Amino acid sequence: MAPSTLSQLSKFISDSVATIEASCKTRGVEIPDINSLFTPASEAFRFDPAVSEAINVATAAAYQIAAILEPPPVSVSHIASGHYKAAVLRALLETNTVEILREAGPKGLHVNDIGQKNNLDPKKNARLLRYLSTYYMFREVEPDVFANTRMSSMLDTGKSVKDLLAQPSERHVGSPGFAALIEHVLDEGWLGASSAVDALRDPKTRLSEEPNEAPISRTTGSEVPFWTWIEQPGQEQRLKRFGIAMQGVAAMQPAEAALTGFDWKALGPKDIVVDVGAGVGTVSLALAKECPSLSIIVQDRDAVIEQAKGIWNKELSDAIKSGRVQLQGHDFFTSQPVKNASVFLLKQVLHDWSDGYAVKILQQLRAAATPNTKLIVMESIVPYACHDTRSAGKDGIPGAIPPEAPAPLLSNYGPINDMQYNSDFTMFFLMNSQERTIGHFQALLQDGGWKIVRVYRGEGPSAFMQKMEAIPI
Repeated sequence: MAPSTLSQLSKFISDSVATIEASCKTRGVEIPDINSLFTPASEAFRFDPAVSEAINVATAAAYQIAAILEPPPVSVSHIASGHYKAAVLRALLETNTVEILREAGPKGLHVNDIGQKNNLDPKKNARLLRYLSTYYMFREVEPDVFANTRMSSMLDTGKSVKDLLAQPSERHVGSPGFAALIEHVLDEGWLGASSAVDALRDPKTRLSEEPNEAPISRTTGSEVPFWTWIEQPGQEQRLKRFGIAMQGVAAMQPAEAALTGFDWKALGPKDIVVDVGAGVGTVSLALAKECPSLSIIVQDRDAVIEQAKGIWNKELSDAIKSGRVQLQGHDFFTSQPVKNASVFLLKQVLHDWSDGYAVKILQQLRAAATPNTKLIVMESIVPYACHDTRSAGKDGIPGAIPPEAPAPLLSNYGPINDMQYNSDFTMFFLMNSQERTIGHFQALLQDGGWKIVRVYRGEGPSAFMQKMEAIPI
């Protein structure tokens, strides 16, 4: 008799835990306690490919067991009340509660004392903190006494409560950026989410691809795209936080990760790489250091290129002086001026734009491409929630189908891939754009004159971002 789904999932968990504990014992590292504070060093237990996969399998199995055993109304309530949790977390973050608890230490602090510091009603403090303690975000040490956990300490700005109260506008300056990212999601993301249903149903906007008709525009009453709105007077604090949040995202995806997969070193001195929509050229900077004979052209809007000059003159001035690296102002919706590129690089450009606009970007590159030009697209590829039998196509595109979880798990490992789907809806709510599946990318690039021939899927820090290699058609 075949084992039940529940038995299979239970065995996945026990086998995975055994793998994790054996590896940690061999390497002399510990699995951190949920009630300890987060430190980068505490993540050392993950730095073994076998452990990473075991963590994915065990976590996915635990979620699936909960989905099987929980009463359906409870499971539905977890999803339907997501905005309650978001509101509670935002209230605690914006009143410096994480920092207050950090200064209190592991024994925690009574809600009366917390209230004196965060200026919230102690009774409401207790309710807010108890709600999120139920999800391990905080810890109720004893009745009405709360402390940080590994999760909440991730949101610590690292500043003293005194400094935060004295200079609230500098809250995230100098911080790692993750707390800024979460507050951005809880604020601007909330503004977009609150109008998403209306935007989806309104005949004027339900099929719209215009960036100024994103759900957030309906909430704010703005008639301009998100990028323009956040730069307007009155949004200075949001703009500052957003910039720091993007630094946090960049830290989660090191520039060096772009160097894996595609063989950049196979390119010679006569080859030219054009980094399109490059920002200040963070990826190109890593590439220029790794491949010192490669010619690189960094393209973005004129204002961004002005910022890039200071960074490049500081980090790799010789490359600028020699002309090996050029910083070039360019609007990627207009004709591409470089007609002899060996490689066009698009890193996290297409996800900012709906399909119609993304195709225009791709078409401009195709018009400038030689028969031998390659296009490297770096994006988060959203996995299907089912087994994928089609994306490799008749030609068997290497890497098109990602590693899938063993049955009976969901092929995408379930909610542990939540950040990719969250990113997709962040793009929709704020910009009327999206992240895409591999099938969507194949169709999009074909419309733009390109064919995907290989997908490079990273591991570890590279796992969130994949590279698609395409050729002209």
